[in-house]
Amino acid sequence: MSEAAIERGAGKRGLTAGLRRASDIAIRSLVPLMLALLAGGVLLAVLGRNPFSFYGNVWTYGVAQGSWQESAVTMIPFLLIATGLTVIFRANIWNLGYWGQFALGAALVAGLGPWLTTHLPLAVAFVLLFLVAGSAGAAWTLIPAVLKARYGTNEIITTLMMSFIGVGIAGLLIQGPFQDPTVRTPQTQPIDLDKLMPAIPGTSIDASLVVALVFVGAVHFLLTRTAFGLRLHILGLNPRAARHVGANVPRLVITSFLISGGLIGAAAAAWLLSPLQGYLRAGQIPNFGDLIIPFVFLARLNALAVVPFVAFYAVLFTGGTLATTSVNLPTDFLLVLVALVLLFMTVIEYLGRKRELGASYVTPGLKRSLKSPIVRRNAP
Repeated sequence: MSEAAIERGAGKRGLTAGLRRASDIAIRSLVPLMLALLAGGVLLAVLGRNPFSFYGNVWTYGVAQGSWQESAVTMIPFLLIATGLTVIFRANIWNLGYWGQFALGAALVAGLGPWLTTHLPLAVAFVLLFLVAGSAGAAWTLIPAVLKARYGTNEIITTLMMSFIGVGIAGLLIQGPFQDPTVRTPQTQPIDLDKLMPAIPGTSIDASLVVALVFVGAVHFLLTRTAFGLRLHILGLNPRAARHVGANVPRLVITSFLISGGLIGAAAAAWLLSPLQGYLRAGQIPNFGDLIIPFVFLARLNALAVVPFVAFYAVLFTGGTLATTSVNLPTDFLLVLVALVLLFMTVIEYLGRKRELGASYVTPGLKRSLKSPIVRRNAP
């Protein structure tokens, strides 16, 4: 066979593989989103609302006329939480304690922030607050991580239990040592507006977005270009195979938990230090993790692919909050849309197993990861 024929054959195979990957992405990642929006529109019509007007308002309030900047600010904690969950889900381990990890990080930043930002240079104070929040989030995963690594304890149960405890402790801190003495409402002392995260020049987006994107890039590199990422992926696919190639599985489990909790704690710092926040009230700590999980899986556990999906939800969250008010609906309608995404993801996962529609959401294929020369060089 001539070289030209070989090159043509290789080109056709490459094109076929590219088309297969594109169709896989469309089916697995975009179709559930489109079906959820379509079903949401049908539900709006049944409720007597105009779906075109509603989605138009989401665009207007979430993107148009500079409102995209508010959506970008809203996106920051979502992005860090999604990145933290990407790490742990790659190992096929479920860290469902994100609420408690976030709550403890936010409470510590809210309590220590007024003093640190007043008595230290702002750059130093911000670094310390991110480190404190990240350390708190990581530390709160340690018990479930050790129990999982040493005794195989179900991490879903232990992380959920630790989450509720963490939220309770955060509430006690807000109403106790961190309580603002000048008000009766159980809340922390507000951080001065000029001592919160500065804006990116020319925008109203605070600099935490840059921090979040740096973390996204670092995690993507860690998962796709290092031996640690390869071992973590093998662990997610088959723990026995991970042991067979010489991976220290208990260490992998604990490390992935610590990274995940640390990023979720950092999300709390970014959220609290935003000019839109600045203080914390008891009983009003948001549980963003429940909203973000579907988009982590739509991104196929890819840290870079998480960015557009989280950006989409940030627009929906920002614009949808006002859009639901404009059509006299509760904001819980946005939760219905998230639930519809999960529903259609489940349907496509089932069909995918039956019809071989590409790799699963939970364990995406390993083949592409193995092609990295850096991974191959560092692999056991």
